[in-house]
Amino acid sequence: MKCIWIVLFGVLFSVSAQAHDWESSRPDAHAPIGVMGDHVHKKGEWMFSYRYMYMGMDGNREGTAAISEADVLTQFMITPLQMTMQMHMVGAMFAPSNRVTLMAMLPYVMMDMDHRTRMGVAFTTKTQGMGDAKLTALVPVYALEGNRVHVNVGLNFPMGGIGETDDTPVGTNQQLPYPMQLGSGTFDLRFGLTGAGQMASWSYGAQMNVLVRMGENDRDYALGNQLGADVWVAYLLANRVSVSGRVSASSWGNVDGADVALNPMMVPTADPNRRRGKRVDGVVGLNVLLPSNHRLAMEVGMPVYQSLDGPQLETDLQMMVGWQVSF
Repeated sequence: MKCIWIVLFGVLFSVSAQAHDWESSRPDAHAPIGVMGDHVHKKGEWMFSYRYMYMGMDGNREGTAAISEADVLTQFMITPLQMTMQMHMVGAMFAPSNRVTLMAMLPYVMMDMDHRTRMGVAFTTKTQGMGDAKLTALVPVYALEGNRVHVNVGLNFPMGGIGETDDTPVGTNQQLPYPMQLGSGTFDLRFGLTGAGQMASWSYGAQMNVLVRMGENDRDYALGNQLGADVWVAYLLANRVSVSGRVSASSWGNVDGADVALNPMMVPTADPNRRRGKRVDGVVGLNVLLPSNHRLAMEVGMPVYQSLDGPQLETDLQMMVGWQVSF
């Protein structure tokens, strides 16, 4: 991921002679909708947003290779088959001064996972509710003509449940494994750096962020730390329409500790040492600027590489649509 930032700042400074004053009224003045905390505001400005995200996972993977249900069931009593995750997220941004923009986000999460036992019994577990809230400060550190860089510093608040249960063949109201819980149960620090630039018909940017878990939660574990990086370019098709392409890379660690209510021999999703992985996604998007500073956007992405410390369900498809308004 270091290469991403070498490329970013090489682009920022090499094209500065072609850049012009930042135009916030362009459809590509914001990053693709899947990038959070991508821009800052001037003193007194507000922005509200809504995002809907869908993620589909189907089939298991160990390392970079797909593995069959039968292979998983030689190691575990139960294998996950597929999972869908949907999220509604509302957000707000406000700039109390030109030196800082505050951003708050609150998600509502819905998940379901299909399973099969060694005896051939199929069942589905479901959970839904509020996820962890996020509060972030965005601090500008560089601005020259059409190029900008700012620092992201944030805190995740443990509002999502970590005691979610559902009925399984083992019994009623069983504690669900780590991927089916709504939150982390810990206060999590988030650090990031974001850069972006504009030219006459093109824009570009990159973001790197780190998520650090602080201590263990009430069930004696902490989810793994995360590292993410995004690079994107956008092109103006018209005054109010732009298209974008983005490469998103992420890595995450194993669970530290363990929930004593989970049996790691039963299903791989309950094994804290089989949660680590990394993935690179290719994503395409569309931004449409409407009157009165309303903006509609969407993105669709698929993995181009993923390596999982599995068996783990592999990601197949991601989609996000969103609305933003600023004043």
